[in-house]
Amino acid sequence: MNKELKRILNCLNKKRGFDFTGYSLSILERRISQRLSLINCHDYNTYLHYLQENPNECEQLIDVLIINVSRFFRHTLTFEYIANHILPPFVFHNTSQKKLSLRVWSAGCSMGEEPYSIAIMINELLENEILTHDVKIFATDIDHNILEKAQKAEYSYEQIENIKYKFLKKYFTHKGESFFLKPEIKKMVSFSIFDILDKKSFAPPESIFGAFDLVFCRNVLIYFSPNYQELIFKKLYRSMARNGYLILGEAEVPMQTYQASLKKVSDCCHIYQKI
Repeated sequence: MNKELKRILNCLNKKRGFDFTGYSLSILERRISQRLSLINCHDYNTYLHYLQENPNECEQLIDVLIINVSRFFRHTLTFEYIANHILPPFVFHNTSQKKLSLRVWSAGCSMGEEPYSIAIMINELLENEILTHDVKIFATDIDHNILEKAQKAEYSYEQIENIKYKFLKKYFTHKGESFFLKPEIKKMVSFSIFDILDKKSFAPPESIFGAFDLVFCRNVLIYFSPNYQELIFKKLYRSMARNGYLILGEAEVPMQTYQASLKKVSDCCHIYQKI
């Protein structure tokens, strides 16, 4: 990483507390170049001066660097597999053992589509089987602005297009061009800011002790350099309960260090169980 790029990242860290030094260098260069092109800056030095003189530019650059692309039930096959092959035996076993709780972490939750999809999936199972569990879904992201939008739970058609019609009718109200999630699902999810690179904690402080039965960290690892991937994976593994499940993105696999400690449970999805 050249000195000029480091100075830009240091400026973001100083002004807003965002540390992007762990991001993949190619992704950083490509996304910052897009911003330079848009405002007609020809080099990093010129852009750094522009960044320092224009406070609003920090927000613009952060929006470019932070990846907030998500959909409800993104990669439907993964959710179908969890709903049919993981959650039922897990919940039934817990019920037989008088453990009436379920803890979930959605890391990099963006506008809430993933944790709310999880909440709908769990609610359907408990409702259909007439079961009562203490469900706690912790959803975290580094971006305060995106979390505010997640808590409002207002979505466009493009964001809800993967939702089954019966779920859309049951869990959303439609007003104008927006779809609003109903309160009974919203209240199942707790949102908070959490930097997954923070070395001081291995799980969201709001969760107190981690011990998650399900950890969703999809399409997050691919944006970081190998050294930081190792740090993130250590955090994810430590946060999982015994026999818990880790759900990764389609282009992601466990780090070599952890491959003997996690078994893949499906040939069609990147779902791994802690052993």
